[in-house]
Amino acid sequence: MRLVIVALAVALCAGCSNRPVGVLTPVEAAAPDATEVDLLVATTREASNDSGTLYTGERGAGVSLDAFTVSIPPDSRRQIGEVQWPRSLPPNPETDFATLAVKPLPNVKAARGWLDAHLPPSRRVLIFVHGFNNRFEDAVYRFAQIVHDSGSEVAPVLFTWPSRARVFDYLFDRESTIFSRDAFEETVWQVASDPRVEDVTIMAHSMGAWLAMESLRQMAIRHGKLPAKIRNVILASPDVDVDVFASQWRALNGPQARFTLFVSQDDRALQVSRRIAGGVDRLGLIDVQKYYADLEKSGIVVIDLTAMRSGDSLNHGRFASSPEVVQLIGQRLVNGQTVTDSEISLGDRIAAGAMGVGQTVGGAAGLALSAPIAIIDPKTRRTYQSQVERFGQTVSETVEDPAAD
Repeated sequence: MRLVIVALAVALCAGCSNRPVGVLTPVEAAAPDATEVDLLVATTREASNDSGTLYTGERGAGVSLDAFTVSIPPDSRRQIGEVQWPRSLPPNPETDFATLAVKPLPNVKAARGWLDAHLPPSRRVLIFVHGFNNRFEDAVYRFAQIVHDSGSEVAPVLFTWPSRARVFDYLFDRESTIFSRDAFEETVWQVASDPRVEDVTIMAHSMGAWLAMESLRQMAIRHGKLPAKIRNVILASPDVDVDVFASQWRALNGPQARFTLFVSQDDRALQVSRRIAGGVDRLGLIDVQKYYADLEKSGIVVIDLTAMRSGDSLNHGRFASSPEVVQLIGQRLVNGQTVTDSEISLGDRIAAGAMGVGQTVGGAAGLALSAPIAIIDPKTRRTYQSQVERFGQTVSETVEDPAAD
């Protein structure tokens, strides 16, 4: 077991060796073509005296609130799905993510004032919860990247909980999500009860999905049901025991919100988590076919991203690092659309993205790469099946027709 965790630690740290610590000290100006992303941040972390770090991985005494402005380099100088960390300090806004401003907010009233001032015409809010092994700056810059790359017209709210950002502190991180349940529930409640807010999407990654589900469960029990303004819940690579999720789901008492799961059967981080948990299935690793009937009955949409290309060596962050997926989150799911409301479904678009990987070696390879993608959605499944049948017919006709040579 220890060898498995060591291997995970090596993979997690492979791209971090050249990254400086303490990148959050504000710089004076952004690049002319850079994009500025404003974030409201709520955290249960302990405050740091270092202006470049702001918060540690330890547990704080309460909830701290801050308004951030993050600069993202011009699109011509970066790849969608990537956070471009500075190699030295201060960061260069021409090529690096950089912090332009940090403003502590003294209370909930001030945070609500920020929220009202940053609501788009749609009056939608996106609340993001990060996963295991995240420093404060990791959470801030990753969420800024998601907001920018998805093109979501939302007021973005980040909830970040105490994570020591060390693989061997998995259990500390796990307990920190329990420590943060009440704070996250209150954060969601404050947003959903704001009279100017009309639509709330909650997106949670990895261990953050467990925190989100526990808090939503508490809220449903406390109030009888979830607030109607919570329209979408997106769980990306959820590090949640499938049996625990079933119990949490029942406590939600038939939620009106649309639930979408992003899963990957080659997620190496969740494979280790499953080992630590005694071999119990993790929600983000489920065999789609095995759980198809139960999920369909519950109205939960499951998108299997196993075949998608990813810049993540652990295949644990495809929802944010895959250009196709992060853009679809903004274009469809956050905007309140289902995966069945157009002729070209979400499944078709994702399959097309995966098939593009194999086009250099022919259509057959592209189809093979996209084959593991499945969506628990009858329309997409029918369309995909017809595509497979047409492809098979084309291959058969080509083999039988000598003129094709």
